[in-house]
Amino acid sequence: MASNLVVARGAAELVPPISLAFWRWLVCFLILLPFTFKYFFKNYKHYKNELIKIFCLGSLACGVCGAFPFLAGKTTTIINMGIIYSSSPIFIILISTIFFKEKINLIRICGVLICMAGVITIIIKGSILLLFQLKFTSGDLWMLGASIGWAFYTIYLFHWKSSMPILERFVLIAMFGAISLLPFFVLENIYISETNYDLNFLFWVLFAAISPSIIAFLLFSYVNNKLGASVTGSVLYLYTVYGAVYGLILFNETIELFHYMGTVLVFIGIFLIKKKINNDKRI
Repeated sequence: MASNLVVARGAAELVPPISLAFWRWLVCFLILLPFTFKYFFKNYKHYKNELIKIFCLGSLACGVCGAFPFLAGKTTTIINMGIIYSSSPIFIILISTIFFKEKINLIRICGVLICMAGVITIIIKGSILLLFQLKFTSGDLWMLGASIGWAFYTIYLFHWKSSMPILERFVLIAMFGAISLLPFFVLENIYISETNYDLNFLFWVLFAAISPSIIAFLLFSYVNNKLGASVTGSVLYLYTVYGAVYGLILFNETIELFHYMGTVLVFIGIFLIKKKINNDKRI
């Protein structure tokens, strides 16, 4: 899922953001459709009542969370994108607690705080002075919207139970996501920036459709179904950790001591969150 940061950074100046999001999810849908068409044709009566909910999920996951980070990449930094998007688990826990009466306890709160400490350690490079030098732009507001949108998607993905298999449900989410983006894609091409359908476009669309879409979303849906919204949402704290790894491999960035410190804190926090859930299940 963190490979979406690679897309946001690498494609920012090559493909218009709404166009990238629209074609990403349309291509994702077209790739998976041959594997799921038989199910859709035979079982329409069983899932037709779920279509409105799936459209909402598609609009959140593919529309809001698909386009907003690419819009943010135009005016903000990867550092700011990482820290703001890493706030999504906080929104997940708050929304789950307030609206769905999900239990929250001291161990889980400690786990969340330790995860946040790990993320902030990476962002400020181990120097408290850098924390006060972060500057926020309009792109940060796009990332905040994406963070809140992902929180709602994660929660409703868990609470809106479905009779559909994970793959088939995801294909419909991708289809409705592309549909929700279509009018904005048209407006962007007419009034803001036309899409140049070259090799750069083809590469970034295919990469975005496969890695942070098909692979990441299917794994996320599976884990969310098994562990619930709050625990699954905690994996977003790994965004900054894996982002550092991608930076090392793809953008010749270096891993420093603060990266290791932050990574250890993140994993300790996630361990505490998951450990409490396992104890609750045994009880």
